[in-house]
Order: sequence, then C-alpha cells, then structure tokens
Amino acid sequence: MSKQNKVDTLCAHLADIILVRSISFPMIIFGCYCMSAGVLRLRFVYSIWRCLNIGTKDTKDVQLNEDIRDKEIRVVTDDGEQLGIMSASDALRIAAQKNLDLVKIAPQAKPPVCKIMDYGKYRFEQQKREKEAKKNQHQIDIKEVQLSLNIDTHDLETKAKNANKFLKQGNKVKVAIRFRGREMAHPERGLEIMARFAEMCSENGNIEKPAKLDGRTMLMFLAAKPTK
Repeated sequence: MSKQNKVDTLCAHLADIILVRSISFPMIIFGCYCMSAGVLRLRFVYSIWRCLNIGTKDTKDVQLNEDIRDKEIRVVTDDGEQLGIMSASDALRIAAQKNLDLVKIAPQAKPPVCKIMDYGKYRFEQQKREKEAKKNQHQIDIKEVQLSLNIDTHDLETKAKNANKFLKQGNKVKVAIRFRGREMAHPERGLEIMARFAEMCSENGNIEKPAKLDGRTMLMFLAAKPTK
C-alpha cells in the first residue's frame, strides 16, 4: 500500500472513531495538533469536518465519504463526467480537493458507482421539493351531514347545499340517517331520502358507497368528482 493510501485509510478510521464514539470537539483539535505530517493533519481535519457536517443529515441507507470502503469504484461527477474506475481513497481525495462529497449511487453495480457531489445541497433541495409538494397536496377530509326521515324539502336543500360545498372543496361527505323507535319499520323511506340527496349532489359528487343500514343508522358516502 502506498504512503498516500495509508494516509487516507488512517484518516477514515480516525474520523469514524470520532463520529461513532462522539468524541468532543476539543479532543478533535488535540488530535489534529498531535499529527506530525502536515498533509495528514489537513486530511484528518477534512475528514472530521465532513463527518460533523453531514452526520446530522438524513443519510439512512446512503453510503458516503469515509463509509465507502470498496477496493474499486466507478466515479462520475455531478455534471455527468466519467472519471473512470479507481480506489475509494483516490475518489475521496478528488472529492476533498473539490470540497464535495463522495456518494454511492449504485451499490449493486460491479464495480459500485459513486458520484462526486455536494450531498448537503442535494438533501436541502430534495427536502425543499418534498415540502413544496406536501404543501400543494390537498388533504381530503370526510364531512358529515345528518338527515332524518321527517326532514322537509327546505332543510334537505340546505343540507345538500352544504354537501355540494364540501364536494367542491374535494372532500368526501358521509350522509347519515338515524332511525328512532318505530322508524326502523320503514327503511325504504330512508333509501328514498338518500336517493334524493344523492341526486341533488350529482353535479359535484358521485356515490362512493351506496346507502346501507348499519344498526339504527343508514350511511351513504359521496366522493367529489375528478376535476377536469
């Protein structure tokens, strides 16, 4: 093993020890000071800085920097330039010179493919896109409308108006009729009211679940029509 490779390997091990065992920052400074070779000291500081800078980010299932220990990897740059096959230590050295990260993007390939990139910037932009997509995503709520067997036409129209407003907002509507006492002997009346209500909402919604008696309650679910 060349002197340069020994330096890189030692730096990687020291960085891993500090990251895993949570050694304090003063200890890191002391370790840097104790290094006799100037190049080794510089590479040690770089390795520690990378661990502290990226270790707190979401790197689950992602191998990067000193975690990449393969003997040979295929290296590409962030703009698609092919740097060819080289050792992980050589690739990490190139990344360090560019103040970038070495990220394994295709671990199953032979040899594995790694990209030299700014991983912190990539994660920031990715989280920003995810946040924006979540912000624009409409959350569907289920609004409930209560009817009765003795509801008059005006009240039914008012309830349907509210239901149409919910459907226009993209929400679902749960329509419920509670049967009391002897009303249980006339479930057909409930079905008739449900059918009328669904017809009054047909412009903005479809029947997702038809009216069905469950105990003393008849339920029907309406869903908003897809927007064109």
